[in-house]
Amino acid sequence: MNTGVWMCGVLVIPFFVTGVFFAVFKEKATAFVAGFNSLSEKEQAFYDRARISRDIRNQCFTWSAIMFLGTVLSFFLTPCMAIPAFLIWGILFLKEVHFDAHKAFEKYLLKE
Repeated sequence: MNTGVWMCGVLVIPFFVTGVFFAVFKEKATAFVAGFNSLSEKEQAFYDRARISRDIRNQCFTWSAIMFLGTVLSFFLTPCMAIPAFLIWGILFLKEVHFDAHKAFEKYLLKE
């Protein structure tokens, strides 16, 4: 049993499905964005919902591609290829983590 294939392969589908969800529902999908949905409707009006949705879609597709590549490399080379896949994913994930909702979404503020 190739644990590297399973570790990476299990994450490909949820990341891809989440990306498709944000691609299909666009601005409506921002209701499911952690932190953004806790802002009031007045505060949410100041942010570019389309851009938030597009960025999350792109992140999920990128994460899915990284895990798919980790799955393929783990299958054909060595199960240890899952380690770099998880490291790359972890770095990209942690770049986007913010504890303050306003700081997390400040790059999406609408210009007036």
